[in-house]
This record gives sequence, C-alpha cells and structure tokens, in this order.
Amino acid sequence: MSSKGGGSTALTRRNYRLASDTDKPKVTGLVNEKLLSDYLHHVFPASHLPRPPLASLRKPLGFQDLGAHLERLLTEGEPTEDTRDQPVDGCLGPLTVVLDHTSGFEGLLFVDDDLLGVIGHSNFSSIRATTCVYRGKWAYEVLISSQGLMQIGWCTLNCRFNQEEGVGDTPDSYAYDGNRVRKWNVTTTNYGKSWAAGDIVSCLIDLDEGTITFCLNGQSLGTAFSNIKMGPGVAYFPAISLSFKESVAFNFGSRPLRYPVEGYLPLQNPPTADLLRAHKLLGYIKTVLSTTLDTQEKVLEKDSACWSLHGEPTTLVTLAHIFNYFAPLMCKVYLVEDVLMNFLLGILEGGGSVDEHPLIQQLLDLFWLLMEDYEVNECLKQLMMSLLRAYRFSPIIPDLGFQIHYLRLTTAILRHEKSRKYLLSNVLYPFIVVFFYIKTPLRVKEAGLEELIPTTWWPTRFDKEGKESKDESAEERLRRRAYERGCQRLKKRIEVVEELQVQILKLMLNNKDKGTGEASRYIFLNKFRKFLQENASNRGHPTALCPPEYMVCFLHRLITAVRSYWDEGKMRNPGCVSSDEAYVPPQLFYNGKVDYFDLQRLGGLLSHLKKTLKDDLASKANILMDPAEIQATSMDDLDEEEESGSAQRPFGAVAMGGALARPSWLSSPTLGRANRFLSTAAVSLMTPRRPLAPPEKVKVRTLAVEQRTEEDIEGSHGNDGLLLGRPLEEPDHPITEKSLLEILDGIVMMYNLSVHQQLGKMVVVSDDVHEYAVALKDTEEKIARCPARRPDILEELQKSQKVFAEKLNHLSRRLAWINATIYCKDKMLDVYWLLRVCILTIQHADNTGTLFAFAPEFYLNVAMNSYSSLKNYFSPSNCMDQLPGYEDTLTQLAAILAKHFADPRIVGTGDITESLCLSPRRVSMMRNLLAPYEQRPWAQTNWILVRLWRGCGFGYRYTRLPHLLKTKPEDTNLPSLQKPCPSLLLQRHMAELLSLDKDMAASFLNSVLNQLNWAFSEFIGMIQEIQQAAERPERNFVDTRQLKVCATCFDLSVSLLRVLEMTVTLVPQIFLDWTRPSAELLLRRLAQLLNQVLNRVTAERNLFDRVVNLRLPGLESVDHYPILVAVTGILVRILVDCERQGVSRAASVLLSDPCFQLHSIQHLLGEGETSPAAAVLPQTPAVHPGDPAAAPAERKHFSLHAYTDYIHEEEEQKVEQMLAFLTIESKQAAASTPTSEEDLCPICYAHSISAVFKPCSHKSCKACINQHLMNNKDCFFCKATITGVEDYSKKPTAS
Repeated sequence: MSSKGGGSTALTRRNYRLASDTDKPKVTGLVNEKLLSDYLHHVFPASHLPRPPLASLRKPLGFQDLGAHLERLLTEGEPTEDTRDQPVDGCLGPLTVVLDHTSGFEGLLFVDDDLLGVIGHSNFSSIRATTCVYRGKWAYEVLISSQGLMQIGWCTLNCRFNQEEGVGDTPDSYAYDGNRVRKWNVTTTNYGKSWAAGDIVSCLIDLDEGTITFCLNGQSLGTAFSNIKMGPGVAYFPAISLSFKESVAFNFGSRPLRYPVEGYLPLQNPPTADLLRAHKLLGYIKTVLSTTLDTQEKVLEKDSACWSLHGEPTTLVTLAHIFNYFAPLMCKVYLVEDVLMNFLLGILEGGGSVDEHPLIQQLLDLFWLLMEDYEVNECLKQLMMSLLRAYRFSPIIPDLGFQIHYLRLTTAILRHEKSRKYLLSNVLYPFIVVFFYIKTPLRVKEAGLEELIPTTWWPTRFDKEGKESKDESAEERLRRRAYERGCQRLKKRIEVVEELQVQILKLMLNNKDKGTGEASRYIFLNKFRKFLQENASNRGHPTALCPPEYMVCFLHRLITAVRSYWDEGKMRNPGCVSSDEAYVPPQLFYNGKVDYFDLQRLGGLLSHLKKTLKDDLASKANILMDPAEIQATSMDDLDEEEESGSAQRPFGAVAMGGALARPSWLSSPTLGRANRFLSTAAVSLMTPRRPLAPPEKVKVRTLAVEQRTEEDIEGSHGNDGLLLGRPLEEPDHPITEKSLLEILDGIVMMYNLSVHQQLGKMVVVSDDVHEYAVALKDTEEKIARCPARRPDILEELQKSQKVFAEKLNHLSRRLAWINATIYCKDKMLDVYWLLRVCILTIQHADNTGTLFAFAPEFYLNVAMNSYSSLKNYFSPSNCMDQLPGYEDTLTQLAAILAKHFADPRIVGTGDITESLCLSPRRVSMMRNLLAPYEQRPWAQTNWILVRLWRGCGFGYRYTRLPHLLKTKPEDTNLPSLQKPCPSLLLQRHMAELLSLDKDMAASFLNSVLNQLNWAFSEFIGMIQEIQQAAERPERNFVDTRQLKVCATCFDLSVSLLRVLEMTVTLVPQIFLDWTRPSAELLLRRLAQLLNQVLNRVTAERNLFDRVVNLRLPGLESVDHYPILVAVTGILVRILVDCERQGVSRAASVLLSDPCFQLHSIQHLLGEGETSPAAAVLPQTPAVHPGDPAAAPAERKHFSLHAYTDYIHEEEEQKVEQMLAFLTIESKQAAASTPTSEEDLCPICYAHSISAVFKPCSHKSCKACINQHLMNNKDCFFCKATITGVEDYSKKPTAS
C-alpha cells in the first residue's frame, strides 16, 4: 500500500469505482469543471490569503490537483523539523512520560500495559515517573480509582522509600493524602478535602516560585507547600505511594488534561502539529457535510444533520481525499479524545433523543467505508475508552449532565451495528460494566444535593433499645414529607441515567441484527460468561475482581433489559412463560452446554456426580457420559489441571524490572489488556434427540464458551440447543429464547458473587444516620438537664449538638442518593424477582429426582440471601409485606428449606442460617434438626433451634445485649442480632419428638452437652492466652482472628445453653424422669457443666472478669449477662417450675456435684462473698490492657436486679426462691452423716456406689458406668465385657 500523504493521485489508500466505463465522462465532470473547482475552493479555502480571491482570478482546482493543494494547506503553520519533538526547557527525560517500572519503585506493584495505571500489592508501595522537572510550572493528573490510603505528589531522585515510608515521608518529597485529608513532608498537617473513587487530583509544581499546589476535580485546594528546595541538582519527579489494593491511573499529558490550569504545562508535550492538522481536516469535513450542489450548478449551504452517505459522488470523492490524511491521525488517543469525541458530543448537544441525530450513524458508515479496518478498529477502541474514562471520572452535578452527555454518545455509537459488534467482541468487556455504575457522591455540597434536597430529616424518637419509634409530631411529619419530595426529585434525575444505561444494554442484547454476522446478543452472552468466570475464579485475588458497587448497578440494568426482551417474546409467542414466572430449567445444570467453572454443585464436585449419576442421566435425561471423559475428569486429573492452569495463568506481572502486564481493571481502563479468561473443559455428552421411536444414541459436540454460535445456543432443526436432555418431569413447552435463560442464570450467579455483599455494605450509611440521631437526641436531653450553674458544660454540649446536626444533614442527603440508586422500590422488586426465579428453579430441579444434585449451590444461597436482603436491607424505606404475592413466595421458600435442610442429595451446604418453617414438612425438618450434632455443621443447626426459642427464655427478649445498646453492630444480619420471633408450633413438634423417641432424645442431648463442654473449654483456654498477653509489660497485639474465634466460642456456649433451656422447659422428663434410660446421666452431666460455667464466670477477680473489663475490639459480645441468664433459666426450670419429685432429684444431683458452690448462685443477685447485696450497673467500666485490675472496693458486681428492662419481676422472684431453696438444701446436706470412703464410687469419689456390673461384679455409681458405656463395653477394672448393670444397695450391717 502506498504511503499516506500528498501526491497527485486522487486516492492512494483505496480504489473506488464510482460508475461504469460508459458513464465515466459524465461522472468525471461530476457536473462541470467550473462547479467542481468552486466546490473544492469552498471546502478547502486558501488560508494564507488575506481574503478569498474572485472566482475568475482563482486557479481552477480539480481532483487531480487536490492532493497537492491539501498537502500545502496542512503544512501551513506547522512547526519546522528542528523545533518539532524537542523537550521543553525545564524538563528532563523521555518525551513519552510513563511510570518508571525498571528502577523507580519500591514494594510490590501491578502496573498497566501502558505504564500509566498502578495497583498497590504490598503494605505501602511507591513508584515515580520517568521524567523530572527543574524549572517552570508543571502539572499532571491522577485518576483516583479507589479512595483508600495513598500519598500523591513529587519527590527528588535522592528520596529513598520503603514499606513504611513513602512519598511525603522524606525531606525532599511532598504529598497530598485525600484519604486522611492531610499533606505530608516529613511532618503532616490537615489539608484539602477527602477524595473518592472517580475523582481527579491535579498536582501542580511552580519551580519559579517554589510552591506545590493540589486541585481536586479542578478546584484548587490552596498552596500546600512553599519554599520547597530548588537549585542546581534538584529536580522533581511525579510520584505516588499507595497501600494494598489501592489503584490509580496517571495522565502526564498523553491525553488532554481534564482540568488544565492556566500557566502550567503537562509533563508530556501535546502533539501540536497533529492537533493542528486534525482540526483543519475536521473543519474540511464539517464544510463537506454542510455543503451541497444544486441542479443550477451552485454551491449551497445546508444543515449538516441531514447529510447522508448516499449522496453526490463529488462529496464521497472529496471525503476520501480528506480521510487519506485524517484516518491515520484518528489512531492516536490524544487526537481521538480532543478532536473526534468533542466533535461527536457537539452533534448531540442540541438535545432530543439519540434517534433524532442520524448524522453519527452516517459518519460511522463513512469511517468503515473510507478507513482501513485496522484504523477504524483502533479509532473506535480509543473513542470508547475515552468515553468510558470521561464517564467514570466526571464529577456529580445536580442534573447529572456529564453522565447523561457521555451515555448519549455511547448509545449513538452502539446503535451502529458494525461498530457495536466490533466493540462487543474486542473492547467493551469487562470495562462496559463501568457505564452502568452511578457513583455515590462523597461530598454532598459539590454534588448539589443541598439545593435538590433543601430539607433534611432523620428519626428523632427511639425506644429503650434505641429503635426508631413511629410516633412523630406535626413538625416532624412536615419535615419528613419535604425530605421525601426532595428524594423523589433526585430519583427522577437518576432514572434518566438509568434509562440510558438500559438502552445500551438493549442494543447489546439485540438478536435480530444479523446483517453483518453473528447477532449482538450471542457476542454479549459469551463475553458475559467469561466475565463471570473471571470473577468466580479469582475470588481470592481482590485486585482481579469487578468492584461490587459496579456489579450492583449492572445487575439491576441487566434485569430490566432481560425482562423487557422476555416479555416481548411472550407477546410474540403467547405459549411462552412470562417474566413473572421465569426460571432456569434443570437441563442447563447437567447437559454441559453451560459452563459453571469450578463452582460447587448441591451434590458435590461435578466430576463425582458424572461418575455416580451416569445411569440416572441415561435413564431420565437420555444422556450418556463418554467413559473416556469420565476417566479424564477424575479428581486427580482435575487437580493437575488446576495446578498447571494456575501456573500458566497470566494473572499479572509484578514490578520487578521486567515487562509489566495489567493484572486488573480496577485502575483506569487502559488498552492492551491481556485476556485472562481460561476456557474450562466442556463436558462431552452423547445426547439423542427425542423421536417417537426408541431413543437412538448420537454423539453431540460441545464447544468452549468463545466458540459457541447462535445455533449452539438456540438450537435448530430438532436440536434443543441449551435445553438438550429435557427430563420427563419438565413440561414440554417453550419458556423463552434460550439465550435469555443463560443470561438469567448469569444474573443469579452475579448476585451470589458480590451483589449481596454490597447490599449489606451500603446499609452502613443508614446505620450511621441512626447512630448520630441517637447521639443527637441524647445530647439534646443532656442540654435540657444541664444545670444553669455549669455554662462550660452547656457550651460543650451545644458544640456537640452542632457537630451531630451537621453530620446528620450530610448523611441524610447521602442516604437519599443511596436509597434512590440501591434501595428504592424498583430495586427491591428486582431482588424479589430474583428470589422468585431461584425458588421456581429449585422446584423444577427438585422434580428431577437425583439429578437435583447437579444444580449449582449458588441458587440455594441466592434464595436465602435475597430473602435476607429484602428483610434486613430495604426496610424501613420499603416493606416486604407490600411485595406482590409475598406470602405465597415466603411459604414456597419455607417449604424448600424445610424439605432440603437435610436432603441426602445435598452435601456441604452449611450456608443455610435460618428456617422459615411454615411448611407441612415441618415435623420432618424438626427430626433432622434434632439429629446428633456430630459429623455435621452443628453450629448452624443450633442457631436455628435458638431462633425457635428466642423470646421465650429467661431474660431472652432482647435484640441486642444491654451493654451494646449504644454501639453499632458490625453485621446486623448475625443470628445473634435477629429480632425475637419464637415459634410455638415448632416448639410443640420438638417436644413431641423428644418425648416419644427416647433414643433420639438421649443422643441429641448428649451431643449438645458434648459441644457445650468443648465450646466453653475452648473459650476459657483462649481468654487465658488473651489475659496473659495483656499482663505482659511489653506492648502486645492479640491476633484479631483469635479474638473473633474466642467470641464465637462464647456465642456458641450461650446458644447451646439456650437450647438446653428450651429442652428442659419443653420436655423436663428427659432429665427428671429416671425411668428413662439416660435421664440420670443427662441430669448429672447437665449439673456438672452448669456448675463449671457458674464457677468460671462468677468467681471474684477471676479470669472472665478481667478479660471482660479489657473491652477488646472483637470481644464486644463477651459479657456476664448473656451466659449467666442462660444458666439461670435452666436452673429455674428444674429447681422451681417442675413438680416436687423432679425438683428434689435436681437439687440432689446439683448439690452432690463436687463443683457446686452456693456463692455462685448468690452472685446472680449480687450477693457475693466480699460485698453482699451490692447493686450494680449493667455496663462494667473498661480497663485498659496495661492498667492494673480495679481494687476490690471499687468493683461493681453483676446482679440480675440491675436489668429491670430485661428481666421481669416474676423471674426475679423465682431466682430468689431458688436461692432460698438451695440455701436450705445445702445446709441440710452439710448436716447429714457423711458417707464413708468405702461406700464412695471408686471412679469419681463424688457419689455413693449404686451399680454393680455383670458378670464381673465390680461396682461404681450409675453416672460413671452409664457415661462409660456410651463409648466402651469393657469393665473399668478387669476389662471384661459388661453384659448388664444392676442396682446396688448396701446391706445393713449387724448391730
């Protein structure tokens, strides 16, 4: 191909045949030579002349002379060869400025392919640029992709950084930190504003005045440093230090600065000559578009918006000459962003819908016609990435004008079929997700929310537990309604952006655009599946994942678009299923047509299921597994493939002196990103069609994701596509287009990957509003009570009141934004729809019998998690009860949980955290819950049983523990923080089962007692280690994981005690009816554990007290109240509420236990040994780990009397009655004649001999032998096999 440039030939890049040879004379003249000359002079005026010459004096211009004429015009005003590409004075280094990945870094970093984006991968990594400045005024920009800990600024070559000290921590380095809102130069002071992801920081240095300034989104933050070091040998490099997972992208001038500052130059020179040429050529293009030749041989002006590619040949040939020069320039990112993108945005500035601006479509047709394929490909890629950067890093303004502007142009470009398919195939994924994100403003004032929502509101009335009260005054009601009106105004503006985002998705989901190859939907589907694979396979590598806040927005837009296409298909084919009844058919889970990567199935590993259920696949779904493939996918082979795959995976390069590969897209989107998607080996199946005759086995070829076509997905001519292998239980009617089924499956997977996590995370803003509102209310009450004689206290309280009010004004407006984008009614309906999809999918899969095991585990997880989010995250702004068909859906979910809780087809599903038991199968579920705890995830089962009891136990009506009322929970969805909601019906079922099935009751309670013994012993061991660490003189830091495990063991101990309390209350005969085989043993074990817990928790100055007083982060739930009231509840049930015989037996066993101490019971009412009847407060004052323990005289003891809001008066009276009864019984026991040592059990020496073994006749107490026989049948003493145990009573001795 000839070189691009001048020359006399009209077309050097492509040959255009405009007409046949017979028409050539007519066409060559185009009308006539004079008109052509006038037209070309009009389009390409000679700019060096002071005024246009008269037509009669101009030299005629034709196409044969146009190349040379155009070359002369373009070279006018260009810099000479001597001045071009020369470095500007005051700057040293390469002309192309990038990050120095060879020597200018410290720590572990991921750097993008273009050497402009960077991600921290160690504690505190630093890197600088390749160019430095020593004179003049210079600027560069940093695009903030994450808002964490970073220090951005300038440093000299002499600065040495490490994992603890970075930019700004050495004498000759200066930095701005928007995370902590400070500036750094060895010392640090407050400076600037907090930054957020999506902001742009401008770093300015004036080496004439010796100052450094920073700007945030174009607004100056003021001079940060003055009198910086200057002079010979001093030059400053752009530099950054950033912590783990933080990411940014630099713009040193390779693209136009978003916020240029007058007088400051970018470090990289702009392409001035190319810019001049591009603007000239664009001017010529604009002239061509707005000029026409009429039939009277005149050159006329016209509206360029009406221009069409199918016009005069003269126009096309003229444009071909222009594009000969223009096309190469459009491969450069600076020119695309500065020239082309601004020109296209200008076309849309007039407003109206995108359909009203067909010129952009015509221009794209022109690009594909007149540019080489590689040129138009590069141009579109740079244009789309520039749009994506502009959208992502645009500031939030009240009308969201910037976001709308860029989305409109994106929509216009994607409306062009050929461009859309190229971008889908080669550019957009995974970056396209950014276009669906609406970022939350961190700075409310700059986003204009004060004008949009002038009146703020927050709850002002709270109950004893700090929960919002629904009572409000007339003034509060007016404020709330004004606030809600402002929220509605905001929501309407956000809906404009969301509608544009949905339009973009609908364009990409179009399956009718087959004029230029494969339809867009199938390209989108394959790319979408790869995107999911990347996020599912790299969950252990946070830098490789799509941020969850992006996924939330993407999920909602995708649901809207999919449901729109689904319902359109329903209108065309009424026999299909409506989107309200959408589900994923079970065939997708086992026929190998959809890749689920390495995600767990309900029945375990896929390789295991293919081997064990191959006969079921053949009989139920007419699918035969290839024996060779079964062998190839054994677990050993899979492990080897995983190891080799992980070794070869181009996960990203580390900055260690070699070439750098881009590891992630968390930094600013750049080009040249390595493809990290690995195709998982598909399952080869031999699948027959379904003729009327007996099935004939035929081999079906399965393809990797990227190789699938429309026919592989949708099927044709008897091929069912994705729905191969329909079981007989599945109805034989169309559901919808098969491609939509796979997209729906991907939506469910996406919710499971990160969307649910993000929904829970964003609730923190609502929690903050509640927390500050409670603090403000408390402060106002203190102001009202403040005595007039203390103006100093009043002043401080008023300052606090002002701070809380300002914070609430800010948070309430920010919460309005979050509610509009995440927690509004529309978004709630989307999550509810997903819940219904999962329920229907599980029901259809369940009908397939054993093939149910192939269903991915995430469907069950999403069913539970979506219900949890609807219940906990969307209220109180939206209520679940208002959802359509809510009760039926809840009943269906409960039935699924009840049926599948212990389903043998399901393995490893320990994520079920609660049960909504409204199902006819509840008795069966209760039987599964009461199975022994060994060999299964017992903790989750125990929490379910606790939920059934919570609200009925002794002092167990709280939602949050008394000492934590004024603190914010880390996770409001924890089982221990659920609102009390006992189930009397299921309690009755539990009582019936335990009463009738004595063996099940004994094994269940023994397992509960075993786990309680383990959990409490582990807890005591851990707090001993924590106390020892706290008492050491040197500073020690206890591992947060150890603290978390310690708190978990404590919570488990409390929950197990509550289950025992429930059992004792519902079925006391299990312990007190000694005609039952294990009753006495169970009672003795229970008494032993209760005494151990009481002794450990109630002893004076004991280990438990000291650790509780430390108030360590992570041990907030560890306190006296929860564990002591649980033990008290059990004791009250067996010593007060039972019949006389049972009480007598319980008291006898309790008092006979060697660990029993009466003062432990007295401690419950504050009647300890050192300070009897001491009244206490619920909250013990904190003691610093390094401080000595409080003196005995200053200690405050636990007492149930202090918790009048949590313990009823009747309950207190029962405790007092129990204490009085035990006091009398203990005195009587002490006064009784002691048993001689010969009559004591030789095993425990605590009880009298009461059993004799057969046949060996050795003796012990019943408790010891019964406990021994649970695990061993050999005699303690002679090892003979025990065949029976008989009662033993000592014969009276002769007097």
